[in-house]
Amino acid sequence: MGFAVRLFLCLHVCIFFVDFTVTNETKDEVKIEVIYMPENCIKKSKRGDLMNAHYDGFLAKDGSQFYCSRTEKDGHPKWFVLGVGQVIKGLDIGMDGMCAGEKRKLIIPPSLGYGQQGNEKVPPNSTLMFEIELYSVSRGPRSMEAFMEMDLDKDRALSKTEVRKSLMAEYEKGGTRRDDSFYDAIIADIFRTSDHNGDGMISTKEYNVYEHDEL
Repeated sequence: MGFAVRLFLCLHVCIFFVDFTVTNETKDEVKIEVIYMPENCIKKSKRGDLMNAHYDGFLAKDGSQFYCSRTEKDGHPKWFVLGVGQVIKGLDIGMDGMCAGEKRKLIIPPSLGYGQQGNEKVPPNSTLMFEIELYSVSRGPRSMEAFMEMDLDKDRALSKTEVRKSLMAEYEKGGTRRDDSFYDAIIADIFRTSDHNGDGMISTKEYNVYEHDEL
């Protein structure tokens, strides 16, 4: 699908620090440091879930930044399906089991990053460090159950009103309220990328055309 509407929730970026960190290492040697864990963790991420997150990438050797999702393109949190290769392997591993609202720091070895090839901003055989803030975790991108939940009038198309109601219900679960301009900006972006025929509605076909931002 082109998106999962409820995951286009763009929170203000807030950096929190707690008195403790938890560090562990997966069998694939991605080092995971939990910087912040929310009190309520209703759902933990797993392979196939649709994720909405901000992440910053740095070279471990000197701390130089090579990627920042907050300044890339429109600056919205990035969305992708976990565990299917839409991000580098180290992120797929390191973001498994995360809660919405959680923040992590990952140290990713070259074999789970850009390897011997590197890329235009990452030298070959580079160890990477990522700082991640996860905003949302939801069912995978081809869930028609999610579509039907949002399709309030059951006409098999999503209007801007239906999308807005879904966004507000999902976002305000945590008790945080936003003004209309906040939702207007997100909805404009959703329809710009997903309403392919420009009719002001998102059909089931458009919903199931999945495109993603690659890292």
